[in-house]
Amino acid sequence: MTTIGIFGAAGRMGRAIAQVAADTGQGLAGGTDRDPSGEIAPGITMTADPLALAEASEVLIDFSVPGALGAHLNACIAAKKPIVIGTTGLEPVHHALIDEAAAHIPVLQTGNTSLGVNLLAALVEKAAAGLGDDWDIEIVEMHHRHKVDAPSGTALMLGEAAARGRHIPLADHSDRGRDGITGARKPGDIGFVALRGGSVAGDHQVIFATEGERIEIGHRAENRTIFARGAVKAARWLVGQPAGRYDMKGVLGL
Repeated sequence: MTTIGIFGAAGRMGRAIAQVAADTGQGLAGGTDRDPSGEIAPGITMTADPLALAEASEVLIDFSVPGALGAHLNACIAAKKPIVIGTTGLEPVHHALIDEAAAHIPVLQTGNTSLGVNLLAALVEKAAAGLGDDWDIEIVEMHHRHKVDAPSGTALMLGEAAARGRHIPLADHSDRGRDGITGARKPGDIGFVALRGGSVAGDHQVIFATEGERIEIGHRAENRTIFARGAVKAARWLVGQPAGRYDMKGVLGL
């Protein structure tokens, strides 16, 4: 049994993680949120103090907001506890904070904790490496109407996988938000399209297209439980790892 603390526990993902942890026999130390009233699971209370939660936990899971990441990392460093970060919408400044924290504690950061999505990313990297530059790469994602960031963290993770396969920096080859007279597609770019609507948990499709043929590979999330299962599995794997920055490849053994 692993005792897990949840940052952002009152959110959709926080509650899903609490349920999966309870269902799989893990311990729940509690959770934090902007409004720490109430419970995330029967008998598990909330706190406004991230350090107190970190000290009571073996490992922390964070699906909160980018603005809270610095305080959560500081709490984990002070308590010498590992942390799994699934928060999306991170900027370079947040990744710099993660790199700094990883010098002191184990940190696993990923755009998606689904085991299926991470296998998809490995397939995308392999396909991008094997296909020539005459194959255009487009990434299409759809999420529920409440999602606030675009492209999704998962779409960006898949874009990074494609860029690694081609040995190029995604930042220099990312094509987003086409509108109006944009001109012909630039060879070598990786395109992104973000759709929002309804209650979609997360659909992602990667399209490799060239003259006369296409390869399409994708993943559809039917509910948030798959992300929660992956997050709990990642948290259990992270306990006992040395300080450093990790991703889901280690959890999957890829």
